[in-house]
Amino acid sequence: MKFKKPKFWDLKKKNIVSYLLVPFTIFLELNNLILSLRSKKKIKNIKSICIGNIYVGGTGKTPATIKLYNIFKKLNFKVCTGKKYYSDHIDEQTILRNKTNLICENNRIQIVNEALKKKNEIIIFDDGLQDRTLDYDFKIVCFDADNWVGNGQLIPSGPLREKLTSLKKYDAIFLKNQNSNINEIKKIIKQYNSSIKIFQTNYYPKNISHFDLNKKYLIFSGIGNPKNFKNTLIENKFNIVGEINFPDHYDYKKVDVDLIKHKAKKLKANIITTEKDFVKIAKTETKDINFLEIDLKIEGEIQFIDFIKMRFNEKY
Repeated sequence: MKFKKPKFWDLKKKNIVSYLLVPFTIFLELNNLILSLRSKKKIKNIKSICIGNIYVGGTGKTPATIKLYNIFKKLNFKVCTGKKYYSDHIDEQTILRNKTNLICENNRIQIVNEALKKKNEIIIFDDGLQDRTLDYDFKIVCFDADNWVGNGQLIPSGPLREKLTSLKKYDAIFLKNQNSNINEIKKIIKQYNSSIKIFQTNYYPKNISHFDLNKKYLIFSGIGNPKNFKNTLIENKFNIVGEINFPDHYDYKKVDVDLIKHKAKKLKANIITTEKDFVKIAKTETKDINFLEIDLKIEGEIQFIDFIKMRFNEKY
């Protein structure tokens, strides 16, 4: 879905538009309740992890999936990633295919069957916490501390797929970015699930040495949280003189790329985007466009690995 997040979603309280959308929100709540009554299929003969969110978009699921894949790869597990196929999520699928052993099918049960056929020991799903068909062994919710839960309302009144009460079903939180409210956020999380483990995460650039920080840069992106991308560049001393934002999962056409290059020329600036956006641009159009490759750092990574191993041992 090519979707630009409404600004009122991230207000600290509901506004008039949120109130008008409440009937649709109530319908979603009822639908979630009915779906939650269904029995889930237990995943057998393979350890399963699902990395998802309850806040729509921009929480870092894909970088977290790649991070966990690399962790278990280094521990000598035969591991794969799983992603349900969506025709408008080619960006995430391409990155996962380039960086992991990806299995991508039309539904997640097919993905599990394919992973078993290939004798994998661990499967890591990018997204799928709200999938009512599978019971994962370990469930991680990603949050961005800057956006947190926005106005705290369910779609379409706000940005939440589920209420915060759903946290009682999950094992761990990846809390990205640090701000003055970080301790307050942790307290709120613990109110809903006192045993859930919280791990702070952050992005750091892997290819910063490829860029001349004395030059000017025009940035563009079509992601769930463009503010994160811009902040990462600012933290690493990029001189940003212009910015263009597109809807999440935007399908770039030649006219869009021409517009970006024209603006960069006027600003006498180099062009930089995200890896997710770069893979969506036709190879013939990528000349003079660079991307920032990022990695995810988990604070307390050793403790996280020990915790997830312990949970696996409890179930197997």
